[in-house]
Amino acid sequence: MVNRHVIGAHYGLRDWLAQRVTAVVMLVYTLAVVVFLLAAHNQGFDGWKALFACTWVKVLTQITVLALLWHAWIGVRDIWMDYIQPVGVRLTMHVLTLVWLLGSLIYSVKVVWGA
Repeated sequence: MVNRHVIGAHYGLRDWLAQRVTAVVMLVYTLAVVVFLLAAHNQGFDGWKALFACTWVKVLTQITVLALLWHAWIGVRDIWMDYIQPVGVRLTMHVLTLVWLLGSLIYSVKVVWGA
């Protein structure tokens, strides 16, 4: 029996599936927004304001933002793991990416929920 030492991200199927699920969430949200735009093409700012006054739209928007951030984390993390060899630089890039994504999440809550 040969012991294999696998290097790399080690995430395989879980991350592949997460990328597909988050992409579908973003696609469905985008299609819903396009349908709204086509249905309410003359509404202007008041239409957008009325739409985003609904709690369910805010929840769906926040879920989509979370899906986007998770999707971005998986992709960028894999780029850093594949192309940055020095461990210290890779760790720094991971931390900076996480800080950026966390900041984006906090800002999205502020924008969507008006906090």
